[in-house]
Amino acid sequence: MARTTGSRAEITGPLVRDAALRLFARHGYAAVSMRQIAAAVGVQAGALYAYTPDKQALLANLLTDHMENLLSAWNDGPAAPPLQRLEAFVRFHIAYSLDHTDAVFLSYMELRNLSPDNFAAVATLRGRYEESLTAILRAGADAGAMRLADPRLTTMALIAMLTGVTNWYREGGRLDRRAVADHYWGLVRGAVGAG
Repeated sequence: MARTTGSRAEITGPLVRDAALRLFARHGYAAVSMRQIAAAVGVQAGALYAYTPDKQALLANLLTDHMENLLSAWNDGPAAPPLQRLEAFVRFHIAYSLDHTDAVFLSYMELRNLSPDNFAAVATLRGRYEESLTAILRAGADAGAMRLADPRLTTMALIAMLTGVTNWYREGGRLDRRAVADHYWGLVRGAVGAG
């Protein structure tokens, strides 16, 4: 089936991804049809298959891209003191999450809808990101700057806490982003026994 008159692949492809991300985040992957995505973009449903083989591939691509972009944006400074590295991680994670709330929501809530192969690919990327925090925590514990019984468990707890900001934070609310990051940094310092 031909594309709608006036549509161009370099424009329509990103529109398909943006519409799918928005609709999946708002209504859930299972509740969204390819027809709904096509309608949001303004193309016929059959035209979507010029951009993705199917809905599963679209979801997998969105989640993989999110993790690849997150990994690409994060830049640890392994030569810096562990507490400085941890603060940088906290502030980065909060800022990135607030700038990409739909992608973050999808990344956590729709993993269950991935095929086993797609799940494994996304889990590998998530593991790389989680390991970057675990490495910081281990370095802090080894240097005596942090008191941790289990760096891996602490990693999972911290990421869950930091990501949770996307559930309640609203621009223009009582606290601005800087104040939220400052507050979370204080919470994380306490959680790792750094006072």
